[in-house]
Parts: sequence; structure tokens; C-alpha cells
Amino acid sequence: MSAATTTAPGPGGAASRLGWALADSWTMTRRELAHWARQPVAVLVNLVFPVMLLLMFTYLVGGGRGVPGDPTEYLVPGMLALTMAFGLEATMLAVTQDLGKGVIDRFRSMPMVPGAVLVGRSAADMLQSVVSLAVMTGVGYAVGWRWHNGAAAALGAVGLLLLLRFAMLWVGIQLAMVAGRPEMVTAVQILVWPVGFLSNVFATPASMPGWLGAVVEWNPMSATATAVRELFGNPGGATGSWAAENAELLAVLWPVAIIAVFFPLAVRKFARLSR
Repeated sequence: MSAATTTAPGPGGAASRLGWALADSWTMTRRELAHWARQPVAVLVNLVFPVMLLLMFTYLVGGGRGVPGDPTEYLVPGMLALTMAFGLEATMLAVTQDLGKGVIDRFRSMPMVPGAVLVGRSAADMLQSVVSLAVMTGVGYAVGWRWHNGAAAALGAVGLLLLLRFAMLWVGIQLAMVAGRPEMVTAVQILVWPVGFLSNVFATPASMPGWLGAVVEWNPMSATATAVRELFGNPGGATGSWAAENAELLAVLWPVAIIAVFFPLAVRKFARLSR
């Protein structure tokens, strides 16, 4: 690992402290981005895996069950939402590896803004999420998916997807610091997959038993998937329930609530490390 250049925040007003915080956070972001060049295979796997899932459910397994018309237009927005949640494991692995090697302890001993490590990790993760969305959108176009409501609505859909990703990112950071070891990532993967598939990504709640469909509709991932389908102008398989009719509102409220819980938990846990 190359050494990160850090500087001690000196006395000054709020503007000066903000400047030091941004500088330290950018240093940590550049450190994370440098790992991409050293580990291209890992980056490639993270990009290819959701593409494989999309192609598998489009051509082999079948998605969009219960939706009239082209099922691809139902499936692709759902897969975009699922991709934002499945990046959780990569975040956890990176944090637990730094914890296991003592890297975070060394950063904490340096004269730098304490939260810069977490900000750098989250910024790099969000950049990778933008790349993943771009790749998945391109593959979606290749298999026949289109959006129909114009550029402004499409950008709104992308914003909701990234908001979900940002929320899941802080869940991953918190769980990583609680677990402390890379081996625990496998255990989290076992939990993430059922949550991901217990949603309306692949099939409409109307095609499920009543009790299961109700649970699925209130899944945060279902809210985002339904909302982005509406913004893209794709079929949503609406059931007429409150959750389906207010999907865009829930697609904002769910991630904000998750961030409100896990962001302070992660910051507090980071501050208590090695005390």
C-alpha cells in the first residue's frame, strides 16, 4: 500500500476546517481509486457479475413474470436496483481487510480528519456504482430495454438508484466494522441474497401469494425498483396498494431512514476503534 499524504488541520474557522476535511477525504478517495489499478480483476468481476445475472434472467431463467408486454422492460430497472444492493459485499471486504491489516489504526494515528477514511471509502464506492450503472444500462439497451419518459426522468431514476446505493454503503461499512474480519463477509452474503430476491425485481407482487406480495411491496429495494420503472416509463405491475402507488416517496424515505440509522452508527464505531 502506498503511503497517503496527510496534513494536520490547523487552527482556523469553519471554512479552514472544511478545507482540511475535503483535502484529507480526497487523499483517502485517491487511495481507494489507486487500488482499482492494482486489482483490475476484482473491479472487472464486480462489473461483470450483475451483467451475468441480467443475461441469465433475460434469456435462461425468465424475469418479469406477471407483466404484460416485453418482460425485459420490467426486468432491467429491477436489476439496476439489485446491482446497487449487491455491492455491499465489496464494501465490507475492503473495510475488513483494512481493519485486519491495521491500516485503519495507522490512519487514525495520523494528523488527519477522523472521518476522512470513511468519506474516502464511500466516495470511491459511489464512483464505482456510477460505472456499474453505466455498464448495466448499456447491456440493457443491447437486450432491448428502453426508457420512454425523457432525460430528466431518467436522471431522476439514476438519482434514486444512487441514493439506495449510498444507504446500502453505510450498512456495509457498519457491518464490516462490527464483523472485523474478511471471513465474515460470506455470512453477510447469505443474508443479502434473500433480501435482494424477496423483492419485485424479477416478478410482480400480484403473481405471488397475498402475504408474500405484501412483504415484497414494502421491501426498500422494491420501492426503488418500482419508482425507477415509473420514471423510465416501463411497466411496473402496479397492484393498487399504498406502497405501489407511493413508490417514489418510499424510494426516498427508505434510504434516508437507513442512512439516518447506519451513518451515525458507523461514525461512532469508527471513533471507538482501538480505544
